Amino acid sequence: MEKFGRSQPVKRVEDLRFLRGEGRYVDDIVPEGALYAYFVRSDMAHGTLSALDLDEAREMEGVHLVLDAAALAEAGVTKGLPAVQIDNRDGSKAAMPKRPLLAKGRVRYVGEPIVMIVAESLNQARDAAETIWPEIEELPAQMARGRSEVDLHDEAPGNHAFDWGLGDEAATEQAFAEAAHVVEMEVEDNRVIVASLEPRGCYAEPIEGGRLHLAVNAQGVWVPKRTLAEVLDMDAEMIRVTNPDTGGGFGMKGQPHPEQILVAQAARMLDRPVRWMSTRSEAMVSDANGRDLNHVAAFAFDENLKITGYRVHTDCNLGAYNSQFAQIIQTRLFSRVLQGVYDIGAAWLQVNGWFSNTVPVDAYRGAGRPEAIYLIERLMDRAARELDVDPLELRRRNFIRPDQFPYKTLSDETIDVGDFGRVLAHAERFADIDGFAARRAESENRGKKRGLGLCYYIESILGDPSEGAKVVFNEDGSVTIYVGTQSNGQGHETVYAQFLSDQTGIPAEVIEVVQGDSDLIAQGGGTGGSRSVTTQSHATLATVEVMIAAMKPYLADKMGVKEEEIVFDDETFRAPGSNLTPTLLEVAEMARADGRADLLSHEKRATLPGRSFPNGAHVAEVEVDPETGKVELVRYDVVDDFGNLINPMLAEGQVHGGVAQGAGQALMERVVHDEDGQLLTASFMDYALPRADDLPMFGFETEPVPSTANPMGMKGCGEAGTVGAMAAVANAVGDALWEMGVRQADMPFTPERVWKMIQDVEERR
Repeated sequence: MEKFGRSQPVKRVEDLRFLRGEGRYVDDIVPEGALYAYFVRSDMAHGTLSALDLDEAREMEGVHLVLDAAALAEAGVTKGLPAVQIDNRDGSKAAMPKRPLLAKGRVRYVGEPIVMIVAESLNQARDAAETIWPEIEELPAQMARGRSEVDLHDEAPGNHAFDWGLGDEAATEQAFAEAAHVVEMEVEDNRVIVASLEPRGCYAEPIEGGRLHLAVNAQGVWVPKRTLAEVLDMDAEMIRVTNPDTGGGFGMKGQPHPEQILVAQAARMLDRPVRWMSTRSEAMVSDANGRDLNHVAAFAFDENLKITGYRVHTDCNLGAYNSQFAQIIQTRLFSRVLQGVYDIGAAWLQVNGWFSNTVPVDAYRGAGRPEAIYLIERLMDRAARELDVDPLELRRRNFIRPDQFPYKTLSDETIDVGDFGRVLAHAERFADIDGFAARRAESENRGKKRGLGLCYYIESILGDPSEGAKVVFNEDGSVTIYVGTQSNGQGHETVYAQFLSDQTGIPAEVIEVVQGDSDLIAQGGGTGGSRSVTTQSHATLATVEVMIAAMKPYLADKMGVKEEEIVFDDETFRAPGSNLTPTLLEVAEMARADGRADLLSHEKRATLPGRSFPNGAHVAEVEVDPETGKVELVRYDVVDDFGNLINPMLAEGQVHGGVAQGAGQALMERVVHDEDGQLLTASFMDYALPRADDLPMFGFETEPVPSTANPMGMKGCGEAGTVGAMAAVANAVGDALWEMGVRQADMPFTPERVWKMIQDVEERR
């Protein structure tokens, strides 16, 4: 870490230990002698579950505990997993059926846990599982994203979970009635599996004082702690949760799943450490999925091609139960960026949520914002083609203008700043859109159809706007900063040390970042919603201010000056008339010698004044082979407005990862079930993830418009790549297929699906 200062591309310090195999993941740090948990899961999507015969399993060698729903209730655990509940349009509450930790009376998706076995070894637990044969009387699987014949829950007749709306329906219908042009489109947003590099896992152990310790690879320690306390009826002070190195979260690890609660309960009952680590096969059928929704949307345009109305009707699949954030993703979070970057006269969003016999759906990178931007940007490209206008020009006509900021959106969000036209112009040059015609002709000569797709996205950072930081000067001359966010691989250790060093002059190599321990950090918001660096840096700034203010009175005596004469210039304290220019480390050393322990630890919690709104233009180019349907992503350029960057290299890395996930969904990822609810994409042989040779080298530049919603002028970047990538790639494929007569083109654009789209057109001709 030789290079510091604002917006410097400092290399990640944590990578050294990761590359040496010295990372400390949850499965690396399990206490010696921990027992193994194993789960018997449903192999049917829907059915009535008879009483279980567990006697033989309980007598098996090495088995310490066998729990089903009945045994769990006998142990006093009767609550299900909590979830956020929304209101329907009529003011009533959305359906909130209980989600049991272990299936009781009925199974509702393939992979639902039925029995937990705890044994001395994993093989012994598996052997015991072989003696358990759940008797399930099969019921019809309800797979539709809509009203079904057989109810999954009494609380949701027809499997209808909610009916939610936002906007002005009457004004929107009036805009359509008076429109010079109307463009309507149906858009499918396919279900995906998160497939984090490290599957979910945890261990729990009794610790001193009768307390319980849960170590979990999550996106923070406070949601698991609150959930454990609520579900297990425990005093929160009796629970410690730690979160070690985590190999990817992407939203899926931000909400509780049944297994971590059950492992904790087993440790309580046995007074022994208990461990569990998901296999990849388990992950495919039990991890919360993402997306899975369908829209019918329309624009109303006036004679100048200005959007006067925007209407969206959405049906979203929640899976078998409400997962933690499921009800708010396609409603409140989707609506945050409903109108994208466009100045729209009126809008109406209506969302219906449905239960089905599939694994529950929850947050996946972007959580509602990629879905909203994918829809509006697909519709924008469709409108440009139907109205015979350049897609860039149509966007420019409808952009929110710079002089309109701060801009109150139709969903009551206030976007502080933006210059979308400037960013788009930068992207047009950077992606060499003027040269596309020549590249298309060259592709045509090789028998390929080339398409260009644009997405202009905007997102809002989400999550708790408050965060805390604590800075401690240690006796050995090092400094520890305690943070309330949680790295899942984004480079927090580097960027937080870099930022504290930049603000204080403390050498970054002596700064240690501590995260993920509820005993050491009383409160925090974890990672998610592109919030981490913005909220944490804001808290660090506030803590530095507290630190400087506390040290000035102490230094006034040392320097022989008045307190108000002392200034701190990011490296040293100075005052007219004094030759002393101590650094913060030197002040800490003096304070320790004088017994001033109060000057060695400083903390502050701070709340962001407002949200920031990252935005930018993604430009993708694809080649489609009409003979095979194969789509190749051949060029990809991004120009982002992230405001001021602390570490441009880490920001670019986040964009690369996000684009890969968005392009993966657009080109190859898709969860498929058969009519009985069996998962057909249950391994990486059948569920495709993007590999290095599926993606081109990305072009990345920034056009910053500093945010006014925080002192750093930052805008979050963690999810922006995915928010923009889905529509950019899909629009590029749509552009290539439009010439061949294809009008309805939905993700994922696999060779078989694209070939069939082309063949359908040929057959109609």
